Amino acid sequence: MAHDAPPARGARLKRAAGATGSVSTVSGVVLLLPGASRLSPGPVRPLARALARAGAADGLVTHQVIHGAGTREGDAEWAADEVVRRYGDVPVCLAGYGAGGRAALAAAGHEAVNSVLALAPSLPRQSAADSPEPVKQLSGRRVLIVHGTNDARSDPELSYRLATRAKKANRTTCRFEVHSDGHGLREHQEEVVALAVDFVLGSVFSGPYSRPVTDALAAPPPLGLRMPLASGYGRSLRG
Repeated sequence: MAHDAPPARGARLKRAAGATGSVSTVSGVVLLLPGASRLSPGPVRPLARALARAGAADGLVTHQVIHGAGTREGDAEWAADEVVRRYGDVPVCLAGYGAGGRAALAAAGHEAVNSVLALAPSLPRQSAADSPEPVKQLSGRRVLIVHGTNDARSDPELSYRLATRAKKANRTTCRFEVHSDGHGLREHQEEVVALAVDFVLGSVFSGPYSRPVTDALAAPPPLGLRMPLASGYGRSLRG
């Protein structure tokens, strides 16, 4: 059910990128959820450009979510409602980086969402008494988590633990590790963006994935949750 409350917190969508023309040409939407710092945007901008190029012919539209004063999860849910209002019943991918990655995972239960991409998600450290990050909302969604092994801001082990629990509730969950890369995923940005585009297009349009993503989704833990992102990934994705 859509949430009828207006974005009183100030959330809004940036201008659409990708498919052009009438609303009837839109076949899927990606909502980009940026991190907490505007000074460290990570791979969000190059990913937006790559999705606009790769998905426009298939009717893919990308909107970046401008967060307001409320929770990022709440803004992501409002944005998904706004997609339904504007475009109707189309599949939505929540794609977030850092704090936006955590919000994408948390808001995945929205009925319009069919997939989630979480890049270096900023997950909280928790004591034994704390409740773990929820994963039930990921059931029935296609989920990809990407994390640099040298991330000093958001412990990659936390996203691995979440992925392990998510895999039990949802077999269509995989996770890639970017060896030697940090929180911004700058060292291997080209490969990260190529992986993300491949996952988004395959998920939103129910098409084929590249062999590495297919293998990661099929592999049991821990293999499919510690899949190394190969150098040069994307140069011959579907070859």
